[in-house]
Amino acid sequence: MNLNDALEAINRVRGIIESHNRWRRSETINLIPSENVMSPLAEYFYLNDMMGRYAEGTIGNRYYQGVKYVDDIEAYLVELMSRLFNSRFTDVRPISGTIANMAVYLTLARGGKVAAVPRQCGGHISHDEVGAPGALGLKIIHLPCDEENFNVDVDAAAKVIREEKPQLVILGASLYLFPHPVRELAQVAHEVGSYLMHDSAHVLGLIAGNQFPNSLKEGADVMTSSTHKTFPGPQGGVIFTNDEGIFKNVQRAVFPQLTSNYHLHRYASTAITAIEMMTFGESYAYQVRLNAKRLAEELSKSGIPVVAEARGFTETHQVVFDASKFGGGAKVAQLLEEGGVIVNKNMLPWDRSAIKPSGIRMGVQEMTRVGMGVQEMVEIAGFIKSMLIDGKEPRVLRDKVKEFRSHYTEVKYGFKLEDAGIKCDCLPLLH
Repeated sequence: MNLNDALEAINRVRGIIESHNRWRRSETINLIPSENVMSPLAEYFYLNDMMGRYAEGTIGNRYYQGVKYVDDIEAYLVELMSRLFNSRFTDVRPISGTIANMAVYLTLARGGKVAAVPRQCGGHISHDEVGAPGALGLKIIHLPCDEENFNVDVDAAAKVIREEKPQLVILGASLYLFPHPVRELAQVAHEVGSYLMHDSAHVLGLIAGNQFPNSLKEGADVMTSSTHKTFPGPQGGVIFTNDEGIFKNVQRAVFPQLTSNYHLHRYASTAITAIEMMTFGESYAYQVRLNAKRLAEELSKSGIPVVAEARGFTETHQVVFDASKFGGGAKVAQLLEEGGVIVNKNMLPWDRSAIKPSGIRMGVQEMTRVGMGVQEMVEIAGFIKSMLIDGKEPRVLRDKVKEFRSHYTEVKYGFKLEDAGIKCDCLPLLH
């Protein structure tokens, strides 16, 4: 490639990224429940020399030289996350929530069977036979769910656990409206010699803000998570436990069995995010829950069939509705995107296909972080109503959505560069 061709190629890459950033950060309403945005300060610290380095092993016991500052930042991140989530032992090395889950499977259920929430009832793919457990050759037992209440059926699940005696019981979900019965099922699991793991990926920020139960306090043996959903950090994973024996075995599963490089550059950004959650987490998590409840109420009032009305719709960041009468989840997700509202299709308990599900799943955590409150949720519900109930063409609303979103582009509940005494325009592509 000659120089002119190279420059043209570089500009093409730049154009794609600038278009994406502008579209997602200032022109659309993002309601994907598994996404968020980092603060400017966390983004600033994300770009550092550690992204090209290796630090195989554990703090103070590495297989590479040149890692003394890696040890420092990892140790400090462990300290922050342990304090924030009341965990005696914390491993921040997993590069994703799925890798964190796999490390627990290898530690507590190797070659055996696990009991998990099925995907139709909200279970994540990393809890399912088509995902990590299946890849590891584990036998999957599905926990019965209470379709009306969008939760695990405690009595039926307890019966399954007592009969099947799985090595590991998995709670936590991808579609997650209400706290799972961690305390009740941990007691049953321990009764038959099993362990209980709670995947807190979707609700970690709510736990940090004291707006959702901490599963370690509820009796879970292990809590896993990603670090980029309601906890608004960079993509990564984390494992918490109060059991030293489990922790030592989990560490061996993370390395050398599942990872070699831990994507070290994310440690600094995750640490900044942990500090932000210690500072702003309670007000942020409270507003997230308030916003989700209001969005659900407004959608329901407009005639959109939001699920779990009898239970108050939601106690998390998520809102879910049945899109069957509008053509199904896939059709509605595409329609709303054309109008500038980004959501995702999702299976509901009565669905048989993950490709053509009937549900739409939404989360308010990112829009809350850019300063939206309950009144903005009313407006968002109005945009959705206009497209689904009133039948307005998405292209007609697109400019209105864009103008609305243009007023909410600055991250709240987090730190700016100037808060840390940094004076530079260091993130031109993002801001």
